[in-house]
Amino acid sequence: MPRSDSAEGSGNSEEQVSGARVIAQALKTQNVEYMFGVVGIPVTEIALAAQELGIRYIGMRNEQAACYAASAVGYLTGRPGVCLVVSGPGLIHALGGMANANMNCWPLIVIGGSSERNQETMGAFQEFPQVEACRLYSKFSARPTSIEHIPIVIEKAVRSSIYGRPGACYIDIPADFVTLQGNVDSIWYKECCLPPPVSMAETPAVCTAASVIRNAKQPLLIIGKGAAYSHAEGSIRKLVEQCNLPFLPTPMGKGVVPDNHPNCVGAARSRALQFADVIVLFGARLNWILHFGLPPRYQADVKFIQIDICAEELGNNVRPSVTLLGDINAVSKQLLEQFDKTPWQFPTDSKWWKTLREKMKSNEAVSKELASKTTLPMNYYTVFYHVQEQLPRDCFIVSEGANTMDIGRTVLQNYLPRHRLDAGTFGTMGVGLGFAIAAAVVAKDRSPGKRVICVEGDSAFGFSGMEVETICSIPPMCLLPNSHYEQVMTAFGGKGYFVKTPEELQNSLRQALEDTSKPYLINIMIEPQSTRKAQDFHWLTRSNM
Repeated sequence: MPRSDSAEGSGNSEEQVSGARVIAQALKTQNVEYMFGVVGIPVTEIALAAQELGIRYIGMRNEQAACYAASAVGYLTGRPGVCLVVSGPGLIHALGGMANANMNCWPLIVIGGSSERNQETMGAFQEFPQVEACRLYSKFSARPTSIEHIPIVIEKAVRSSIYGRPGACYIDIPADFVTLQGNVDSIWYKECCLPPPVSMAETPAVCTAASVIRNAKQPLLIIGKGAAYSHAEGSIRKLVEQCNLPFLPTPMGKGVVPDNHPNCVGAARSRALQFADVIVLFGARLNWILHFGLPPRYQADVKFIQIDICAEELGNNVRPSVTLLGDINAVSKQLLEQFDKTPWQFPTDSKWWKTLREKMKSNEAVSKELASKTTLPMNYYTVFYHVQEQLPRDCFIVSEGANTMDIGRTVLQNYLPRHRLDAGTFGTMGVGLGFAIAAAVVAKDRSPGKRVICVEGDSAFGFSGMEVETICSIPPMCLLPNSHYEQVMTAFGGKGYFVKTPEELQNSLRQALEDTSKPYLINIMIEPQSTRKAQDFHWLTRSNM
């Protein structure tokens, strides 16, 4: 049994434990379930130790995609996924995923191997100032000072990733720590950090917000992905129905209240934003996605009621009429209490509802007309309407690409919260397959049978298209020895060969060198267990792998 900070030990054991095992056990103690990465020197042993303790490790083809996957796990489960990367370039590839997680406010832990301590400043293999570089992209960035210090740093990283505004955290592991042995009784594992504290808004502010809503002539609720992350679907839906309020979801706020709910005005988005006189923001930020809250997309005198867990977000770009600092779900329940005490409902026959419904009807008619086109190639609306007809109601929809994502969002329906993943606040392309892999892994463990539908634009798919091999790999940490990479070249008009014998290699190489009219890809089958000749000295590392 691992020792926790509340345990008593005799201190007399001579049993040794490696740094890799300490890292894995510390993660397990913090209820970390999933790890994604690209293994190599010096982190391979960490992945193996994690697997031995029951942490799911999924080997990816690029660290960036692995980081996207780990961050999506954080959003879907509320507990950070881990992205495991090698030193230098491996970590740099992951920085895009760290930045994306921070901008989306998703919990994420990145663990990066680094050069051995006694080689620092000497030009060590892939030496890079990793802790300093990650501070720009994370909430917390640190290197343990010893094996004994590892559980303390991991607990703080996990806690920092989920407390307050969630985000990315980085832990740097020197290569010599991975295989370094320590006395098992000298390792104290911090107990699993408590769930994030739930904060509530000040009661007078909640009363004021309720009063502003009651006096609105053209109210609108905007539901952001912060509401999805806080699991506020029950309280927000009750508020929508009890008060008969129109609502507009942001892209990843879709499904908090089902898209087919009669109060959803997504089909009249521009009209709703432009003419609302009171707007309640449930975990949605007045950034570029919502046009900064400024005219001409909004009325100059619109009143914003802003609900957010982050105090620094309140008042960005527009001075709100009311600020409600707290957990979205908790504050939504506080608002409901006000309307339970004094029931109120926005009238169905109001001019505002009539305006919105007319615009929705008009826009939906235009979309249906576009979808009915029979010309070939098909347009986006035709494609998405046919896709929508077949989709299971409980599926995850992952989408990216400019028109693919934007038009798809208006046609493809979400009925459940946290079931849509896309380019998000950072507008990041290349997230799709990483997100889809994460959703599939989580769904397999928690909702068996749910399907993941990944809708990709051509350019977006190109960023991480080779992750299709990850999707097909069994077990999920290996390259497939018989993958037909040559078919990728053939698909784009080049010539491909799958080579298994010396004769095939000679013939294909000869033809490729003689023919200068097109590119060639020669995919050579290598014995999976093949390796280099025995070496007198370990190469650059103390790794035993």
